[in-house]
Amino acid sequence: MTLAGAAMLSTPSLTRAATAPSEPRAPHRIDVHHHIFPPKYVEIARERILSFAPNFAHVLKWTPAQSLEMMDRSGIRTAMVSLSNPGTWFGDVSEARHLARLANDYAAGMRRDHPERFGVLASLSLPDVEGSLKEIAYAYDVLEVDGVGLLTSYEDKWPGDDAFAPVFQELNRRKATVFFHPTSAACCSALMEGVAPPLIEYMFDTTRAIVSLLLSGALSKYRDIKFIFSHAGGATAPLIQRILFHTTVNKVVAERLPDGALADLKRLYFDAATSTSPANLGAILDLAGTDRIVLGTDFPYLPPQTTLPGLMKFGFASEDLEKIERTNALTLFPRLKTSAAG
Repeated sequence: MTLAGAAMLSTPSLTRAATAPSEPRAPHRIDVHHHIFPPKYVEIARERILSFAPNFAHVLKWTPAQSLEMMDRSGIRTAMVSLSNPGTWFGDVSEARHLARLANDYAAGMRRDHPERFGVLASLSLPDVEGSLKEIAYAYDVLEVDGVGLLTSYEDKWPGDDAFAPVFQELNRRKATVFFHPTSAACCSALMEGVAPPLIEYMFDTTRAIVSLLLSGALSKYRDIKFIFSHAGGATAPLIQRILFHTTVNKVVAERLPDGALADLKRLYFDAATSTSPANLGAILDLAGTDRIVLGTDFPYLPPQTTLPGLMKFGFASEDLEKIERTNALTLFPRLKTSAAG
């Protein structure tokens, strides 16, 4: 792709008008960015959770009942639940496998108790590849999960690394939906004194993950995986032309992308959690369009009011708002089409 081609990212048509429904609706939204904190997980990971988010100790007291109450208040029919940072990997293989299984069984129990209200994005024990492959089999074949939740990096590796190829090959075989939550890589968690990782590093690690998958050719190879990235793609939108240009001048990379970088990037989905201003959601819309944006709340770290009012006031036409709140997620999670949520 040329520089001129890189600039030709079509902007979706928006109707700048009030889009809130005139009458209250039954819960209809689908939240793809919704976290769980199983009590036994919190016992083990408490200090690590607080190290990533020192100002969010309230999440340690989360319960499924809190999620249901919030969902009812916010018009959310179904929440696709996943672990957040620090995930399952604390340097020990057996512990990581135990935590992944613990989290997945807990989430599956929530779905069993409330099948129309919760979906499951399974945790893995990455960077432990062997254990992750075993957990994929258990998660899909026994628990019948809706997808997989991953972090944007593991220690010093991002998802396009060759070491992770067996995991993505298996997820591609299963036509999985994969949700990426940002983290802070081992290199970069404490670069600036007093600056917690979520402020800056989460946004850039999301972009590193996308670039890793793109430049390695993983997005081209694993076309049956549906990828979702949080917070409108982090820092990706402002850097998109630089990313695209690099893929044209690096011949090795260009050979890995038979359809071109832009085509690969346009297959990605992005959630709108905490990202509803023109500067971030508006920018990623140039790449994704309204067919590839989904609703995320980042609960219980943040209340839905952090995202929903901005989304409602953004100016989407009613049919596009419906896609973002609900319809696009039905494409990602087919089970919901046959449930009361669909």
